[in-house]
Amino acid sequence: MDEILDLRGLKCPLPALLAKKTLARLGSGAALTVLADDPMSVVDIPHMCHSEGHAVDGVASRDGYSEFRLRKV
Repeated sequence: MDEILDLRGLKCPLPALLAKKTLARLGSGAALTVLADDPMSVVDIPHMCHSEGHAVDGVASRDGYSEFRLRKV
């Protein structure tokens, strides 16, 4: 089962930083779903993944928040 990290209510830069911290403790190939409602998260989280070498498998806009499907590489 994928891990879910609900970061709704947190503002930049916390969603990207906490997603990075969570990915760091996961094993290679593990999936992480991040929920975030900060508008900057749609830029910050994919940028963090690119910088750290992780994959963004998908980003979906939900009712008032974004859902990121990340995978540790």
